[in-house]
Amino acid sequence: MGFEQATIKVEQEKEYEELKSAVSHAFSADRIEKFLKRVNSEGVRARDWDSVLTKRILERVGEGNVRGARELYEALPVSDQAQIREFYLSQVEEVDPKLRTKFQKLFRYY
Repeated sequence: MGFEQATIKVEQEKEYEELKSAVSHAFSADRIEKFLKRVNSEGVRARDWDSVLTKRILERVGEGNVRGARELYEALPVSDQAQIREFYLSQVEEVDPKLRTKFQKLFRYY
């Protein structure tokens, strides 16, 4: 039997979904390279969620439909923050291997 993540109810669904949508949009096929280029130009590692928020990278990659991602994140309770961070990290891990090679510096652990 494989690993099954426990289901935790989202408390602030509207804000959570807005932020999740912004992350999904950044990792969509037509935006992922732009997102990774922006992460690279800001000197941030791909897995560094806090820096992505601080540098407002999601807002810059979006089409103006993302209200302050950091503000949305900070408005969430800790359990929702943990789930959105986990969602972001799962998206990072699903990046196409060709892009991971092209932007290998962003995916290093050190």
